[in-house]
Amino acid sequence: MTNSYSIQAAAERTGLTPHVIRAWERRYKAIEPERSVGRHRLYSEDEIQRLSMLRRAVEAGHSIGRIVRLSTGELGALIADCPPVAPFSARPPDADPAAPFRAGAMAAVELFDTAALETVLRKSLVALSHNGLLRMVIAPLAEEIGERWRSGQITAAHEHFFTSGVKVFLGQLTRQFAMPPTAPRIIVGTPAGQLHELGAVMVAAAAANLGWQPVYLGASLPAHEIAGAALRSDATAVALSIVYPEDDPGLARELSELARLLPASIRILAGGRAARGYFETLVRIGALYADNIEEFGVQLDSLRRTSGKQSPG
Repeated sequence: MTNSYSIQAAAERTGLTPHVIRAWERRYKAIEPERSVGRHRLYSEDEIQRLSMLRRAVEAGHSIGRIVRLSTGELGALIADCPPVAPFSARPPDADPAAPFRAGAMAAVELFDTAALETVLRKSLVALSHNGLLRMVIAPLAEEIGERWRSGQITAAHEHFFTSGVKVFLGQLTRQFAMPPTAPRIIVGTPAGQLHELGAVMVAAAAANLGWQPVYLGASLPAHEIAGAALRSDATAVALSIVYPEDDPGLARELSELARLLPASIRILAGGRAARGYFETLVRIGALYADNIEEFGVQLDSLRRTSGKQSPG
């Protein structure tokens, strides 16, 4: 082989991580690189080109499992109308800086590649900051993965894999914040019947970044359990993520019961894709409503000022 490249060189030239390259080889037989005497992978120019084309197609929205059997010519035709994918550092200032991270994370999810997903999230954190990671990468990815699952493009296992990976990553990140005992506490979780907890995980991470001490309870807690945790921990607020469904009469009763059990000094905040379906109930019980993670941050800042409890910084 006249020109051959190591996996690190292939990663640099294609923009893929070594984890993704190996996974595409093992799971999809995307390429079959030769091996050196020491059994190290060696990639040819043609294989580098094919990997680059596959990456462009995936970033354009195509599933790797559906395009991997295409010939090089067919791949070329598929991506002919796709704009060229520039290296991240070469992208113009007005380009979406989070796009390559979302594409990389989606590729990792499709492959069930834990290491690759963690790598993308960590790089996103460095490039976009904590708030950018939540707002520009994780939140839109959660929406996209949910849509792909509902349309049958990916399985429920993919959605669970993404949620689990993000939960572990954000949990580790949140524990890195050193909170003084005077920082206000916020109870975070989902009410009874709400099984999707990614939104709550994001809320806990956002609260920690804003100087709050999140007390994370997890998914599907009845009102009396949430209220008990709030009272025993001397919390300033309770944040609830409501994702599905939008018309559960039992949930409306749970929200009303929670408000009855809590003193007026502990405010309820609610958000999530399905929260608007309970807007009348939320207004009636005096809860605060946040349409997205940014608005949630604004609500927390306002609540901290009015409560008299100051977080650090």
